[in-house]
Amino acid sequence: MSQEAIDDWLRGPFDPETKAEILSLQKSDPKKLQEAFDGSLTFGTGGMREIMGVGTNRLNRYTVQMATQGLANHLLKDTSRKHAVFISFDCRHHSEEFAKEAALVLAGNGIEVHLCTELRPTPFVSFGVRQLGCSAGIMITASHNPKEYNGYKVYGSDGGQVVAPQANEIVEEVQQITAIDQVKRAQDNSPLVEIVTPALDEAFLDAIKKCQLDKAEDKKVGDQLKIVYTPLHGTGIKLVPRALHQWGFSNIHLVDRQVVPNGDFPTVKSPNPESKEALSIAISELERVEADIMIATDPDGDRMAVAVRHKGKTHLLNGNQIAAICSEFICYSLKEQGTLPANGALVTTIVSTDMVEAIAKAQGVAYFETLTGFKYIGEKIHEWEDGSHTFLFGAEESYGFLIGTHSRDKDAVVSSCLISEIALHLKAEGRTLVDYLNDLYRTYGFFLEGQKTLELPPGKAGMEQMQEMMDRLRKSPPTSLLGEAVSAHIDYQKEKTGLPKSNVLLYRTDSGSKVVVRPSGTEPKLKIYGAIQSESIDLSAGEQKLAQLMDEILKTLSNLRG
Repeated sequence: MSQEAIDDWLRGPFDPETKAEILSLQKSDPKKLQEAFDGSLTFGTGGMREIMGVGTNRLNRYTVQMATQGLANHLLKDTSRKHAVFISFDCRHHSEEFAKEAALVLAGNGIEVHLCTELRPTPFVSFGVRQLGCSAGIMITASHNPKEYNGYKVYGSDGGQVVAPQANEIVEEVQQITAIDQVKRAQDNSPLVEIVTPALDEAFLDAIKKCQLDKAEDKKVGDQLKIVYTPLHGTGIKLVPRALHQWGFSNIHLVDRQVVPNGDFPTVKSPNPESKEALSIAISELERVEADIMIATDPDGDRMAVAVRHKGKTHLLNGNQIAAICSEFICYSLKEQGTLPANGALVTTIVSTDMVEAIAKAQGVAYFETLTGFKYIGEKIHEWEDGSHTFLFGAEESYGFLIGTHSRDKDAVVSSCLISEIALHLKAEGRTLVDYLNDLYRTYGFFLEGQKTLELPPGKAGMEQMQEMMDRLRKSPPTSLLGEAVSAHIDYQKEKTGLPKSNVLLYRTDSGSKVVVRPSGTEPKLKIYGAIQSESIDLSAGEQKLAQLMDEILKTLSNLRG
């Protein structure tokens, strides 16, 4: 299959540079070439994410064209409306090129396109789809993956990432496109490709400004909060500083070495805001200028990390802690103003902190859990357009947050403004985000969460072993966690949970210990999430207890390797 595909590309209607690279790899690295043509690039329900390069199994202008032709075929099956698609891209190499190729394929199929000519954050696509009445959206990004990767995310007409059944229908159409001659591509400068104007930036910023909880305080003393901000070489620089200024936060110190968009991400090993290493330069700047908080956003501007100066020391907050702080503050502020909706709701995922549920109960609002992935939180917002619930805040442990319904995906732009607003309010009281978190622990109990990844052999063998281990875990589930009997066991693939079927297993005890195990969707890895609860705020004891829990489940899984 590989050699036949290679020959097809050498003979086919591919550009000279692509053919030259194939010939070069035949001589210099035939194994790499074989891997690049070993099968076709997988287009899953979340789109595509892969290493860039020539070949059927790599992300390049041709595999982007073929995927877009499949999307176009899907859209054109609906003849009840005129179709338009919103497209943007991040800072990665070839992102702008891939966005233009997608636009020209859609135009070649008679579909109108709204194309960004400058990089913009992922939530901007979600907003743009709805603001301009589009049928779909495309974001060219690989989020925080290494620089060799790029990706292709698809959004539905509601502005959310596509979910079943539409996602499956798009996958089926993409799989039907097996040759480049099936692609219809318009000429450059097609009249169907309309350039997105700066007016949409203003509309986006106006929409998130409506999420302010205390406009008067922000405007009056917002400049007293000293903020260090880094976009980690990504899209956040385009809108985060502007949004902060509009909310009243003018005392912003940008991390100069990481401000310019750069797909090489030269100052970090990985541009992942969950990585302390990626934040080291910004943390040094936080300490140097003695700022109150540090905010970092990932390359496509949808996830946010926060560090705080507290009693002379720097504290990094994790995604679960940020979720709890924001949930409590939003409910508290709206209640103080008398505007907390009676049908208000908080939403997190099944692998996120249980503290948000405790907050929801105490504040008298509804609480919902979804499967892992913010697209399911976005789906809830869409469902609640019937007025059954009012979305207040959504969060996932992997540093994704959303206040407001302007976006149907996680949004680091509005999240940066929200966490700054909370920090400002607390500073006015002589407190910090760490003080506030400790208050939450005293009120709701001590919650601590962690995650581990069990890596298996690469390739097909590892994927098969991963599924075998999940099957064995189903047949021989743990009966206790940390010596306490498992009181709840949920198999999301078999049981009726109100959520889509998913290959996820959850175990819980009455005291609040929890373990969730799920396989990676793309790699031979098992992801394990652990959580513990305690009435006493003892970080050292909590970390020790959590470590014991993680070791226990890892040992259980290792015994299932066979």
